[in-house]
Amino acid sequence: MKKIIELSLLPQEADNKKIIDERISRQKHLGRITGFRINKKSIDARRNPIKVNLQVEVFIDEEISSLRFIQHQFKEVSKNKSVVIIGAGPSGLFTALRLLEEGIKPILIEQGKNVKERRRDIANINKKQIINPNSNYCFGEGGAGTYSDGKLYTRSNKRGDTKKVLELFVQHGADETILIEAHPHIGTNKLPKIIEQIRNTILNHGGEIHFNTLLTDIEIINDKVESITAKDVESGEVKNFATEILVLATGHSARDIYILLQQKKVVLEAKPFAMGVRVEHQQSLIDKIQYHCNDLKAVEKIREHLPAAAYSLVQQVEGRGVYSFCMCPGGIIAPCATEQNQIVVNGWSPSKRNNPYANSGMVVSIEPTDYNEFKNQGALAGMYYQQQLEQTCWLAGGETQVAPAQRLQDFVNGKISSLLSDCSYQPGIKSSALNELFPSSISKRLREGFKHFGKKMNGYLSNDAVVVAVESRTSSPVRIPRNPDTYEHVTVSGLYPIAEGAGYAGGIMSAAMDGQQCASKIIEKILSK
Repeated sequence: MKKIIELSLLPQEADNKKIIDERISRQKHLGRITGFRINKKSIDARRNPIKVNLQVEVFIDEEISSLRFIQHQFKEVSKNKSVVIIGAGPSGLFTALRLLEEGIKPILIEQGKNVKERRRDIANINKKQIINPNSNYCFGEGGAGTYSDGKLYTRSNKRGDTKKVLELFVQHGADETILIEAHPHIGTNKLPKIIEQIRNTILNHGGEIHFNTLLTDIEIINDKVESITAKDVESGEVKNFATEILVLATGHSARDIYILLQQKKVVLEAKPFAMGVRVEHQQSLIDKIQYHCNDLKAVEKIREHLPAAAYSLVQQVEGRGVYSFCMCPGGIIAPCATEQNQIVVNGWSPSKRNNPYANSGMVVSIEPTDYNEFKNQGALAGMYYQQQLEQTCWLAGGETQVAPAQRLQDFVNGKISSLLSDCSYQPGIKSSALNELFPSSISKRLREGFKHFGKKMNGYLSNDAVVVAVESRTSSPVRIPRNPDTYEHVTVSGLYPIAEGAGYAGGIMSAAMDGQQCASKIIEKILSK
């Protein structure tokens, strides 16, 4: 027999098995307790003292089960019907895994390199400021999430099976704690090996993965996908793949795909997105604020039992949302441009989240009126607006990957920063008047937003903090519309646009779930014939 109980403990108590045992034993009418297992763990830091909430599965008069998750099974598919998937990010990889379960062969086409080779291109961005447009923080095996954090939580629980996605990560090498934590996180240092194991699963069961292979054309006849053409980005070899089913899992930064689809007169739509800056504080300050500590000694003591503190902020300013995005405790600001003449910043954290800085995107919702000058670009107008601001920041930084930056209070007060705080952004930062780089529709709201956040978090509005521009790739400014029942494009049969690049997800988990859901729709279609 098993029973679920809820415990609310102090952080040091939640780390002590004997105390958890004692609290369980206080429960009445449980019978002979043979063991327990923690199923869920979350931190409630809203009040002082901080509590850790545990959902505990208690075993009564039976042996404790060692199995926490299902081992999912895959079939040999080398000679079976195939589906072509463009993009080997989380949506593409998890589409492939779902197809393998039902005996359908996935053929993945990825413009970037595998995770091991991709490291060199990322190092070149950080150290030499050289960008490979096909292999960078955004493009390559594992997608943007592999080298930009690895957060595994989502608010999109209704879109799919979160538990199954987490189980598949554990099956491929992730720590089982991701099944327990309220905000699971793998870390950029650990994700590459897990992605390699997913690759091995696909290849060992007969699937195909073509790295360094860029989609250049889609043949559409009578509103139906017939084939694709791709090019080896190193050798220039042209490859043709006949397919009736094409999954577009290309990510929010694959602008060439939007341009190709527009040229093919495939229906596209503009969608809401956001842009702004990345703000970086000392992690010890965020810990002090969030964990209600009076001084650094108190921070050090509580951090013995709690992770680096995170935050989530939102404020309506003049009718638009200003909000934190992709907050990275103990993290690093990374250069995430996909072309040489752009500045794009993002953030990531290692698994231990033990770097001295905390960074977060701080962005403003963008409206169609903001990019009227690009309205002749149709559904791609927002994309060109996004691109323009990235190029403006590149010019301001000195036409390298050095990013324009400003102290936080100086930015709010419209004052040039004579000196800048230390910053984790490896290519370097340059003092700039960000208010002059951003349109007033963004800069004015950011300034007001930061003032509100300073009131919500005492000490947050600090001149020791630095803001770095530009955080522009929060999501795609373009949607590739699809039928909600079949996941097929609204006018092109056999075309399945999914996840972030299609405007239907945001982050590893929601992208992976969207891929799994899409694969299930494809399986239904294939099996119905």
